[in-house]
Amino acid sequence: MKSITIKGSQRESVGKKATKALRNAGMVPCVVYGGEEPISFTADEIAFKDLVYTPDVHTVVINLDGTKVNAILQDIQFHPVTDRILHIDFYQIFDDKEVTMEIPVRTTGNSRGVRNGGTLRIVSRKLRVKALPENLPDFIEADITEMKIGSKMYTKSVESDKFKIMHPENTVICQVRTSRTAIVDEVDDEAETAEGAEGEEVPATETDDVAAVKE
Repeated sequence: MKSITIKGSQRESVGKKATKALRNAGMVPCVVYGGEEPISFTADEIAFKDLVYTPDVHTVVINLDGTKVNAILQDIQFHPVTDRILHIDFYQIFDDKEVTMEIPVRTTGNSRGVRNGGTLRIVSRKLRVKALPENLPDFIEADITEMKIGSKMYTKSVESDKFKIMHPENTVICQVRTSRTAIVDEVDDEAETAEGAEGEEVPATETDDVAAVKE
């Protein structure tokens, strides 16, 4: 997984007055949990741009005056009106300890069902996985090429030896929804495949197509 470095300074004063002054100066108060003791620090708000305002996920190297702490983003609070970052919580990670993290799902391919007029519906845009930090993927790839109209893809289709998916095997990732036009196209495609190239085909009328579906 890709990593982002955040430069910060440890905080000594954590009162409301000090916190307000930091925010007014464009700084974000943060806390790192998961170690022997929580670590309070501050960093420039602009330093979090590539970590927060992106669909991608990253591990974080927090550089506190030369001391580096590896972590992942755990929670973030925004101002309800301005959307400015108010506070960020991180969770410290270690090379020999598994960590649980939400990973985005990325679909690849072009399914037959979509080509025939079906609609792809993404049900799970992120999946929670557990793995050692070095085995955390940037994204989980879901190949939809073989999906037909009405079919669904489950989490068991994207399992890996490098990480454990923390969802039941029957959790739906995506599905190709049906439509009347799509059903007709599917039937036509199957008929063409069965007939092969035995002479020139006669174009079917719309009435014939609908009748074929009813039968």
